[in-house]
Amino acid sequence: MTDQINSSKAQKIQKINGVRGMNDLLPADAAQWTHLEHVLRDLTRAYGYEFLRTPIVEATAVFQRGIGEVTDIVEKEMYSFEDRLNGEQLTLRPEGTAAVVRSVVENNLLYEGPKRLWYTGPMFRHERPQRGRYRQFHQFGIEAMGFAGPDIDAEIILMGQRLWDELGLKGVRLEINSLGQAPERAEHRAALVRHFEKNKEQLDEDSQRRLLTNPLRILDSKNPAMQDLIEGAPKLLDFLGEESLKHFEAVQALLKANNIPCKINPRLVRGLDYYNLTVFEWITEELGAQGTIAGGGRYDPLIERMGGKATPACGWAMGMERVLELMKVSDSLPEPQAQCDVFVIHQGGETLTSAMIIAERLRNAGIDVILFSPDGQTASFKSQMKKADASGAAYAVIIGPDELAKNEAQLKDLRGTGDQKAVALDSVVEAVIDAIVGATE
Repeated sequence: MTDQINSSKAQKIQKINGVRGMNDLLPADAAQWTHLEHVLRDLTRAYGYEFLRTPIVEATAVFQRGIGEVTDIVEKEMYSFEDRLNGEQLTLRPEGTAAVVRSVVENNLLYEGPKRLWYTGPMFRHERPQRGRYRQFHQFGIEAMGFAGPDIDAEIILMGQRLWDELGLKGVRLEINSLGQAPERAEHRAALVRHFEKNKEQLDEDSQRRLLTNPLRILDSKNPAMQDLIEGAPKLLDFLGEESLKHFEAVQALLKANNIPCKINPRLVRGLDYYNLTVFEWITEELGAQGTIAGGGRYDPLIERMGGKATPACGWAMGMERVLELMKVSDSLPEPQAQCDVFVIHQGGETLTSAMIIAERLRNAGIDVILFSPDGQTASFKSQMKKADASGAAYAVIIGPDELAKNEAQLKDLRGTGDQKAVALDSVVEAVIDAIVGATE
């Protein structure tokens, strides 16, 4: 009867799956992420950027003010909620720049002068999950604050090119544009509204909504039926004044001097309100419709908008999942790494005690070790050797009853000659070090 009750309970218990679009990072993929993170750390060090981390939850006002209330992110994609303990309006961060600026202003980081900063971490947007695009995704971003000249615009673009080269990515192209300054954009905006209002019947539902709120975003529409209308719209470049044009031309000249090819795309806009002057995107054809893997530009108005002193700034961000997907397509993912240097095999009982002592001594010497689980007495020597080989270890240290009786261990080469020799227990660490050093010479 008890068995029937337990069986009935088991049938009623259903497994709980993860939230759609929010994925686990499994051990098989961890090495890819670790490789990308190492490359990013080296990149930021090469250019003198310092790390800054912000919380994943911010006051909703950070993004309403920083991103703009009439953007798709704020209107449709943010995960916002009221903290039931104190009534605060909070949001899971949908992007990094606004949060970084909030931290910089709050902590007076610009008091000592300009800053070069970088960040990485999870972001959250409620959108339809698709290839390389998820509801929880990870961004890497850089922010240069306090620099007004076109040289810093060029520098952050050069960082992007260096990153793609380091990762071995092919077919990534750079598109740039200038959004000018606020008065120039206002004049262009009025011309855009007049153009689209005359052809309002050709606008889709989203574009008709944006016509009254953010008409610049209509230029970013991917609706095939609207492309001729968009192509005929007034171009912002035609409204730029002398200073804006001078800045844009200087950026292009610096890129050319560093052999960075780029295409001027007069229809390129960014989805967030805070951009001005230089904007750019890195684009690939290898990931289908979602071709932008990184983008950014200058956002001089944002720091003052967030309550700080007016300060020039620029930066860019990339989706790490998209870059990893492109690395896979480009066949530039790193080879799987070994789990350890040494795999220690034993037969339980007293051999387990000696095996644990040896494993700790090896770790003290800086050698990575996997010790077969303490129930090793139930596993055959052959099955343990299979696990040792699968771990990628270069050597196996074997301690069985016969070896223990002689105060010895067997040291087996798993990746080279396959030779095996007896070593005194007190000399195992030295023997392993000698073997590793000899293999690298």
